[in-house]
Amino acid sequence: MPDGDSIAGYRLTGRSRMGEVGTWIDAVAPDGSPGAALRVDPASMSTPGARERVVAAVIADRRLTQSGLTGLMPIADLVAAGGEVWLLTARPATPSLAELMNGRPGSPPPDAGSAATVLVETAQTLLAVHAAGLSHGAVHAGTVVIGQDGTALLAERGLALALRGQQPSYDRDLTAWASLARGLAAGWAAGDPRAAQLFDRAAAAATTHGLSAARDALLNGRDLLPAGFTTRERLVQTLQWWSAGDVPTQEPQQASGSYGHPYPTGASGSSGVPDDGEVVTLLYQPGTGESPNPGGAGVAGSAAVGYAGTTPAGTAATAGAGGPAGNSEMRFGPGVPADTTAAQIWRAGREQVTVPAKERLRRPPPSRRRRGGVLGSAVIFALIIVAAIFLWLQRGQPISVTAVDVKTPKAKGCDITVNVIGVITTNGQSGQVTYEWLPSGERSVRHTDPVQAGESTHQVSLKWDIGGRGTKKLTARLRVLSPLTPGARLEDKASFTYKC
Repeated sequence: MPDGDSIAGYRLTGRSRMGEVGTWIDAVAPDGSPGAALRVDPASMSTPGARERVVAAVIADRRLTQSGLTGLMPIADLVAAGGEVWLLTARPATPSLAELMNGRPGSPPPDAGSAATVLVETAQTLLAVHAAGLSHGAVHAGTVVIGQDGTALLAERGLALALRGQQPSYDRDLTAWASLARGLAAGWAAGDPRAAQLFDRAAAAATTHGLSAARDALLNGRDLLPAGFTTRERLVQTLQWWSAGDVPTQEPQQASGSYGHPYPTGASGSSGVPDDGEVVTLLYQPGTGESPNPGGAGVAGSAAVGYAGTTPAGTAATAGAGGPAGNSEMRFGPGVPADTTAAQIWRAGREQVTVPAKERLRRPPPSRRRRGGVLGSAVIFALIIVAAIFLWLQRGQPISVTAVDVKTPKAKGCDITVNVIGVITTNGQSGQVTYEWLPSGERSVRHTDPVQAGESTHQVSLKWDIGGRGTKKLTARLRVLSPLTPGARLEDKASFTYKC
């Protein structure tokens, strides 16, 4: 594809790759900042209701990013041109995690710490998405974009579900994240057996106990990762090596089982970019309050917003690049603090949680302000987010159980009472834990105990009266009944010998 073509003011470069629902092309926004354009596969858009569902998914994404979630690809606009739909973003769509995992000859591969950071960040983002009643629907290495500072961004959230007309599925996201963890264990942690085992444990935790448990497994296993990994230095080195090379444009091939579609050539103009008709934003809908240019001046305000493909900087197509999503971008390099989001998460441990998007979405949208007040607004917004995180930490998320352990008791003498000790490990939140003791040859004993916030371990006991003559081997089994995900099983046992 030759350079120089544009869509809604975004100048398309020549670097493209296959996405889940279409073709990504790196682009330059009208204000000169890097971005990307996703040409959604026209065939998938032709199904009844597909366009409306895609618009709804994009609007939901923009509201999440405007309310403080930084782990999603920031969207600038969604436009229609010449019968095609294009998604414009405020960040480049390359490299994807898949491209980095494939590697380039001579490039230094990221270490296990880089993989752990990507997994923690994507888990945090998915937790916030799920809290908003949404899901991603197509989590894999191709829909994870790695920013220049090493941050992991989820791209194409909800688009595959929208095109297929499917409902959100948390289980599909959990399974996909677990598959991603296992892929990184086999790739970036291949030379580090302990880290690879850590990723496998996190993957198992995701499918059995959820993403919170998977994230906690990674955080609790940080000692198994390379020293200093939270700075992302190794990952940024790989990014710099990847970017320094002359990565040629490749015509994407149709991906099996996906909505990917090769970038058209010769269809209408030299590159297939529509060269007739107007470009219309799809995001502004009367009554929704949604605008293609939140918080700034632009063309929003009429029910039908049309503008030519050479939109100047400052219009709806460009404002997203410098809007709230752009302001939350972090950078890596000399003179820039290395205290990244990932470093904060690792340092805070499992007490670091994501503010549920349901609560953030209740806040009224920010009013339009003059350009001179943008910096002050950003500071106030950041303080609000910090306060919300603090309040959420105080209130806590629902309690979850991550492990159970039974200690072998001592049994000496005749006609004795043996005290069997069990330890239930939780995520440190307040709530109730229901469990049962199953002593061999005896009736089960069920209890429900309250657990206070800040206690990551809860000790329980079984007083077992044993009498008679002879020698016998006895087993005490401790089984957790709730809170557990449906179908999950969590128990432990201990055996001892009674002699009299």
